[in-house]
Amino acid sequence: MPPTLLDGLAFPEGPRWHEGRLWFSDMHAHEIVAVDEAGKRETILAWSGPTSGLGWLPDGRLLFVSMEDRKVMRREPGGAVVEHADLSGVATWHANDMVVDAAGRAYVGNFGFSLHPMGAPIPATLAMVTPDGAVTAAADDLMFPNGMAITPDARTLVVGESGRSVLTAFTIGADGRLDDRRVWAQLDAPALPDGICLDADGAIWVASPSTKEVLRMREGGAVSERISFELQAIACMLGGSDGHALFVLLAEDTDPTFCRKTRTARIVTHRASAPRAGRP
Repeated sequence: MPPTLLDGLAFPEGPRWHEGRLWFSDMHAHEIVAVDEAGKRETILAWSGPTSGLGWLPDGRLLFVSMEDRKVMRREPGGAVVEHADLSGVATWHANDMVVDAAGRAYVGNFGFSLHPMGAPIPATLAMVTPDGAVTAAADDLMFPNGMAITPDARTLVVGESGRSVLTAFTIGADGRLDDRRVWAQLDAPALPDGICLDADGAIWVASPSTKEVLRMREGGAVSERISFELQAIACMLGGSDGHALFVLLAEDTDPTFCRKTRTARIVTHRASAPRAGRP
């Protein structure tokens, strides 16, 4: 079992390596947390509801997803939190993961349908939020869009469709719009993608909660490495001082009440062969 960096968590999601620390949302604890490589944690902020995807504008201001009210929030330099974008015109259920590009454009997914209790599956639309907070539909017919990554050349966005067990790629236009939809890799059932991250060799690490593992995948679907766990693998992120630390976020269950009560979720680390690349 890989070593544990941090435990006692409710449901860690949306990991990002930023300014020498791993930042993440403890979704069902309604917190945003940062932890260094020694395991020292800091609660960045407590929120009124579940939080998910994280990112930063070019000037360093933090963006985070407020899930249930379907908004992207922004933390100002003095610490005040303000509304950055209202996604309710695009999102049909809780907003979820997010990736922010170098220009400050945020791509934000949503469930599409209720997860607790389970509703009838409905495809979702991916939102694009410009740095000034304007919201447009970037791509539709995505079945539970989840983790996202942008390649180092800023030309391709890959999103994990949990409901279809596929990594779907788009070409990013000069204006940030998405085009040329295609399959980047199909996962073998029952594996499905949750959080993802890119490495410098062009592979994508994929967290698969249904099979309790992370997979290192090549474009086309070849799996070059897999790591199994006792708990569900929810998300993963490369980082650390040399970029080779793979942080894997694990949880026993997805039910909010169970997660808040038990606090059995944790973050473990693994030494990866290739360092972090692209975004997040």
